[in-house]
Amino acid sequence: MKLILAIIQHQDASNLVDALNEEGYRVTRLSSQGGFLREGNVTLMLSVEDAHLDHVIGVVREHCSTRTRYVSPMPPIAESGEFYPPAPLEVQVGGATIFVLNAEVDRLQA
Repeated sequence: MKLILAIIQHQDASNLVDALNEEGYRVTRLSSQGGFLREGNVTLMLSVEDAHLDHVIGVVREHCSTRTRYVSPMPPIAESGEFYPPAPLEVQVGGATIFVLNAEVDRLQA
């Protein structure tokens, strides 16, 4: 059994969760914020049998695309009265960061 933690951009989350649900996988969705651009991320958690791992990673790849964005860096500190506007930087955003952990399942009896 494997535990998959997939950190993805907020824009990709709904489509990916729908696709995983259609394939029969249950997903826990945790909203988070952070990273380089301080934007919304989503961490998805799901457990799968070892034989299904490659399929799930393929579904994540299919639904989490990278995009190009332009961001303005903070201007450097200059002498008073001087202002040098920084040029926008092109950065890649999106995709997914996937962690795969070995997991054991204990079913508790009530």
